[in-house]
Amino acid sequence: MHLSRTPSEAAAVAAVISDITGDSSRADDGEPSHPVTAPRATEPLYVPVRRCRGGYALRVFRTPLGSRTAVAFTSGRRLLDCLGPGADSVRLSLPAVRALAEPLGVALVSVDPQLTAPAVTSLPEGPELLPVTPA
Repeated sequence: MHLSRTPSEAAAVAAVISDITGDSSRADDGEPSHPVTAPRATEPLYVPVRRCRGGYALRVFRTPLGSRTAVAFTSGRRLLDCLGPGADSVRLSLPAVRALAEPLGVALVSVDPQLTAPAVTSLPEGPELLPVTPA
């Protein structure tokens, strides 16, 4: 996404970034001197799946704001770091992930998400659900 900035805004952004990172290699317009590139559409990504009777099904997650999203990772290591060692995955291109997500009503695909919450665990059954406090 490209943001239009006035020259004074661009200089202010560049100065703040330079102060924070100690990196003065930013261009005068506040944009990185080496732009970050998104994965190419044909480049295979690591896509989390779950096993089902027919083979595998695309796993769908939620964003912090509650929207449903498909997820893809640019490396197997990033997938493992985010979802843990037990996560099954397949290699698919971004258009293939979008094609699988569309019939599920999922329009968003998040590539390399980093913020995750631990899986929900069930509570133990029995009377030990509530802590016992002395009277």
